[in-house]
Formats: sequence, structure tokens, C-alpha cells
Amino acid sequence: MRVGIPRERLVGEKRVAATPESVRQLAGLGLDVAIESGAGASAGHADAEYAEAGAEVVAALDLRGIDLLAHVRPLHPVTAAGLPSGAMTVGLASPSTELPTVRALTDARITAFALELVPRISRAQSMDALTSQALVTGYRCVLEAAIRFPRFFPLYMTAAGTIPPAKVLVLGAGVAGLQAIGTAKRLGARVSANDIRPASADEVASMGGTFIRLDLEGAEASGGYARELTADRGALQRELLAPHVADADVLITTAAVPGRRAPLLVTRGMVAGMKSGSVVVDMAAESGGNVEGSLPGEDVAVATADGAGEVTVVGLKDAASAMAADASRLYAKNVANFIALLVPRADGEVLPDFDDEVVAGACLTHDGEVWHAPTAEALAALATARAVPRESEDTEDTEEGVG
Repeated sequence: MRVGIPRERLVGEKRVAATPESVRQLAGLGLDVAIESGAGASAGHADAEYAEAGAEVVAALDLRGIDLLAHVRPLHPVTAAGLPSGAMTVGLASPSTELPTVRALTDARITAFALELVPRISRAQSMDALTSQALVTGYRCVLEAAIRFPRFFPLYMTAAGTIPPAKVLVLGAGVAGLQAIGTAKRLGARVSANDIRPASADEVASMGGTFIRLDLEGAEASGGYARELTADRGALQRELLAPHVADADVLITTAAVPGRRAPLLVTRGMVAGMKSGSVVVDMAAESGGNVEGSLPGEDVAVATADGAGEVTVVGLKDAASAMAADASRLYAKNVANFIALLVPRADGEVLPDFDDEVVAGACLTHDGEVWHAPTAEALAALATARAVPRESEDTEDTEEGVG
């Protein structure tokens, strides 16, 4: 069977779904790999490396000749529609925000596997792309803060005086948050963190951070993810966090609820209460933002409450892509490991076993149906909304008819 690796088209995306190392792994499964010329260039891999690893380098992928398409970013509906019926895809799909693509996949009868749906169980850790990419993003958050912060991170005791360590506060202690804590700690900062999951306290301590306990009931969903708070509890959380935010020199927010808009953790007023020169990095800026007013890919200056200075709010965008070499190394291994699960024998035949909880859990669409229940419900709701005309639309049609 033929596996296709495209060159990612989204502006700013530098990752690739296969490296020469993962191509060798796929070839060892008996699969033929075709990769689009230049696909790995931004991640540090030349076409010649892929050819040496056993891949066929092509000027452009012939989608009709692909049995399985491995990708990084969600597919465009046109790409999904261009695949032959019965083909498979493996990659990040963002089903909650890419409903047109999901519809195109079902219409084309494509079996699509979304890596963000891989169950969080020990057997599937090597396929968990959300975790591998969060590792990269959490590290990047601290680097972005450090280059903008006008002071040192570590403590320095010199003949000219003592420079105190920066105080870094991390909100959200998932994989990205823990990586941010560890990175800031290695840079010498004094680090504290908070998460609405009480079980995170031990993990924060293991990375060298101090866990901030709020008088707030924990909220943990299945799979170890955080559960979205109600509006009232969200407001209470912000109120309790406000003094800790004001005391921080650097604030890094990494909170996310899969498939939902990122929770608002920090208001503009809380940012204004920080010291002049402080830096805020919002990792969730692309999914709505943990920080009010943050913009993906932009630095926003917020005046301090006393009007004497500014706080810089950094909205991250394409954070993992900014470290394309290692992000691709990890992601490509996730992809290859998942594909290996679909190949029961080393003969190149891809035969998904839907009795396997990992395969079934990651399946987004199959045989013209949406397997992921929340996405199916969202598509049904969208179809219903389109089928019911709004009163204002009826009025406009009447007026035009009369005129």
C-alpha cells in the first residue's frame, strides 16, 4: 500500500509528518512511501535523505493513487474530496473546528484517524501527538518570555550587588505547563504554578515548582484533562488568582479543554495589575486565549494600572512549528507508531482492527459515517441550523419580492 506525505500548505507550518527515520520504519512494515519534494526542508531534511531512506520523492502527490495520507495540519476539504473512496488519513484533524473537512471525509467515504483522539492510555503513549507537541510548545513558551523579559531569570550574587531571580507563574500543569515549569526552573527562575486538577500538585513539585492551592473545587475530566468550569466558578478562580498574577514577573498560561474554546484565566485588569516590564505568554491564543486581549502571533502592550509602564502580552502562534526539527521528529514517530498499529503483518497491508480501543478511539470517520460522537452531534446541529430559516431572512425575501 502507498503512503503519501504532503508538503504542508498552511502559511507558517514548518513541520512534516515523516522524517527519514520514520520512513525507514514504514518501509519496514512493507509500505511504499511517497513524499512531496520539499516537504521536510523546513524541518532540516533534504529530499535526498528521504530517497536514501527508501521513499519516492515526487514533485506533487497524486491523491488518487494514495492509500493512506499522513499529515500534520487538518486537511482542506478539497484535499479530502480528492482522495479515493476507502483511503485512510492519519494526522491532527481538529474536528470541532474543521466541520467542512469532516463532512468532505464522510462524503468521500474516507477512514480518517485523528491523533488528538488517541486514548490517553499507557499503550498509546507512543502515538500521543498532543503530548509530544505540547512538550515542544511548553518549552517554547519560556524562551519567548525570556527574550522579552528585561531582566535575568536566575539569581546572581555579584560584587556590584545581588540580582534576585525572576518569579514565574505557570497556569495549567498539563504536559506543556510542566515542561514550562521545568524549563523556567532550569533557567534559574523561582517558579510557582496552579491547575484546577488537585492531582497536579505532586507533578508540579517534581519539576521544581511550588503549587498554589486555591479554595476552589477541583475539576478533572476523563483522560486526565481539565474539565471546563462554570461561569461563576471561573470568575472565582480569576479572583483567587489575581494576587498571584500581580506578584509574578512572568506569567505563562497553558490551560486548554480539548474541543472547546480555551478558558479565560486572566482578565485585562489582572494584567494591568502586574509590574511594569512583566511578560505574559498565552499558549492558548490560537484557541481563544487564556488571557483577555491576547492575539495569536502578536505582542500586545497593556498599560499598568498606575500608568507608569507596560506589560507585554505574547500570543503564541505555531509554537511547535517554530521548533520544526524536534517537533517533526516526535510527531513523525507518533504517526509511524500509529500506522504500525494498523498493519498487523509486515506485508504492507493496512487492516484497521476496530476492536482495538486505540484504533476505534482515534477513528473520526469511516465508511461514510462520523465515529466521533461530539463531532457527529456538532455536524447534526449545524445541519439543523441551516435547515431552519431565520425570521430576518424571511422578512428580507418578502421585501425583495414586493420590490
